[in-house]
Amino acid sequence: MRTVISTKGQIVLPAELRRQDRIEPGQTFEVERLDAGEYRLVMVERAPNEGLVDWLLGCPEQDWFLPIESESTDTL
Repeated sequence: MRTVISTKGQIVLPAELRRQDRIEPGQTFEVERLDAGEYRLVMVERAPNEGLVDWLLGCPEQDWFLPIESESTDTL
C-alpha cells in the first residue's frame, strides 16, 4: 500500500490497515530508521486498563462514579 506524507510530516495509515489492527486515534507507535529510505513502524502496546477512568466517567447513570481526591502520605 502507498501513503503520502503531509506538509506537517504526518503519515496516514490506510483505513484497511487501521481496521485490521484496530488502530485508533491517539495510538502510539515507535519509528525506527533501518537504513536510508527504510523505516520500521511498530505499534506500542497499550496498558490493559488504559481509558478505564474515562469509560467510568462516561457512565450514563449520573453520580454512579465520582473521582476522589488523591491522598498523600506527606501529611501522615
